[in-house]
Amino acid sequence: MSSTSASTSTSSAPTKIIIPDLVSHCTFDLRISRNHKLAQKECKQWLFSGDQLSDAKRRAFHGLKAGKLTAMCYPEAGYPQLRVCCDFMNYLFHLDNLSDDMDIRGTQQVSDVVINSLYHPYTFYAPARLNRMTKDFYRRMLETAAPGACQRFVETFDFFFQAVHQQASDREAGAIPDLESYIALRRDTSGCKPCWALIEYAYNLDLPAEVMDHPVVRALGEAANDLVTWSNDIFSYNVEQSKGDTHNMIPVVMHSHGLALQDAVDFVGQMCKASIDRFVADRARLPSWGPHVDAQMQVYVQGLADWIVGSLHWSFESERYFGKTGLQVKKERVVTLLPKRV
Repeated sequence: MSSTSASTSTSSAPTKIIIPDLVSHCTFDLRISRNHKLAQKECKQWLFSGDQLSDAKRRAFHGLKAGKLTAMCYPEAGYPQLRVCCDFMNYLFHLDNLSDDMDIRGTQQVSDVVINSLYHPYTFYAPARLNRMTKDFYRRMLETAAPGACQRFVETFDFFFQAVHQQASDREAGAIPDLESYIALRRDTSGCKPCWALIEYAYNLDLPAEVMDHPVVRALGEAANDLVTWSNDIFSYNVEQSKGDTHNMIPVVMHSHGLALQDAVDFVGQMCKASIDRFVADRARLPSWGPHVDAQMQVYVQGLADWIVGSLHWSFESERYFGKTGLQVKKERVVTLLPKRV
């Protein structure tokens, strides 16, 4: 089906979009932890414990299937590590849902609780439930994580909140950033960077800072982040446009490049495919740091590849973006646009 079939021949607004076939472009093997059902069950119990979530929000978290995403992205992790990663993933989506409706002051309050809980996991106390949740999973992480992994986790999570704060500011101002600014901001609002630190934790890696700061290693992390993030913008566009949310690459490209909706979807799709190609090319030019570090780096880079392929497949299994029609959308790639909410 050609992309032009998604738009109408008249000036009326389009009713459908055709999403790009990113799954076929990604040739990495999809793997999943054999413990995914147990982890998912226990994570939900952890998330719901002590919270007065409505039935609708509980159903949304069941449909989210964050445990399955975790099991696809950390398929070889030991169970204690998988549980921490799974708890964090559910927690991250919980934060994302909170921040979607927050103003600048609200995001700052959440940030203060979370970041203080991470920097002072044994001494900081706040009445907010996020304080208990943050300290709970992070203390478990501290039991086995290398100091460098912990430092990268906390620092990049701090970057996440700074970016979310900027996103809230843009939302209040009704501003749409230019593409370059959006890409830089989105690499932090995605929450991917702390997830990359969790790869180190999940597989008991102890990689030196100078290795993690190497340009090729950074480029691999960025390519994986871009694919996960930009593909997510495509998959989440329908729900977000119905809510009037413009923190998405598709409206950014429409605004900055003067493109129609389907052309913008195709443009972002090509950027996603190019990010996978970048990852493959950078993986082939990794330098050597000696047998011990090289072996750990191969595990880390495989973790990034697992994230690329795992996130793509999970997006159609989760109900977050396409409801219960995800597998049909995966096959046909046609998305019927939702009406704008009043």
